[in-house]
Amino acid sequence: MEIEPFTADDADAIARYVDLTNACRAVDAPWNYETTAREAVAAFRYGWDLEPPAGFLVTDGGESVGLAELTLPERDNLHLAWAWIGIRPAHRRRGLGSALVEELTARAREAGRRTLVVEGWEGEAARGFAHHHGFELGSQWVLRRQLMAEVDHELVDKLHQDAARHAAAYELTRQTGRTPDDQLAALAELSASINDAPTDDLDFDDEVFDTKRVRSYEHAQLAPGHTLLRVIARHRETGALAGHTVVVVDADRPWIGGQHDTAAARDHRGHRLGLLLKTEMLRWLRESQPQLVLLDTGNAETNAHMIAVNEQLGYRVMARGLEYQRSV
Repeated sequence: MEIEPFTADDADAIARYVDLTNACRAVDAPWNYETTAREAVAAFRYGWDLEPPAGFLVTDGGESVGLAELTLPERDNLHLAWAWIGIRPAHRRRGLGSALVEELTARAREAGRRTLVVEGWEGEAARGFAHHHGFELGSQWVLRRQLMAEVDHELVDKLHQDAARHAAAYELTRQTGRTPDDQLAALAELSASINDAPTDDLDFDDEVFDTKRVRSYEHAQLAPGHTLLRVIARHRETGALAGHTVVVVDADRPWIGGQHDTAAARDHRGHRLGLLLKTEMLRWLRESQPQLVLLDTGNAETNAHMIAVNEQLGYRVMARGLEYQRSV
């Protein structure tokens, strides 16, 4: 058995990674769509905001049988290492996953990290594997999906009007692509509001947002060719940015959308801005992205406020993601 690192520039390794990922998804997450080479290249070249993971493939007898990703944050949470492990279903329970855990633990320790977080989908296999290797559950989040054909647009309009009455002091603007330079500092400050979202028992510190990070996020999303849509709520009297919501539409598969951050600044909460922003986004998507079939979003299971908004809009629960942690 060999554990080989690879990069986004290795076309053969990317093809093997895609094949392995889709084989694992067919068993562990059958509700999920297949990944593509373009998506994999973007993930290992750009990551979420220009902190891409390191990739590893496990080969046994010349066959690709396992994969792993290891992300070492560089802006904040410098004590953490994040990991994802997948083993081809026909090759499980042979010690391959255990070998990857030890490899990733050694790399995290070498990088000076104290906590390794391993992510997986809810199920006995993930729970058993985590407990066997001494990991404890740190957080549980829920993946929800909005099927656009099922959106009740009359209801969306009604919810939007009701929210607008409570948020009369705010105006909404729609923004496609990169944020104008003169708004970057204010958007970075607003983006930091996401730190108020619950992280449960994870050994996780607040993330640091500055203008460079906003630009890094936008570059990572736009460089692969995706469409980035942002709705911003602005306080009419002061001009302060009060809230935003972001959706990214996939370049390869424009029928897939990802609901990214939705946040309201602390001083502007209590005005139904979350509902106002998300209903405005749905109205915009209906106009500008009629090909969209589904919209996925994830929230900590303890994030009662945002879950309530998503349920009002008709999101379906698809799966639960588990985040396990242990000291390295």
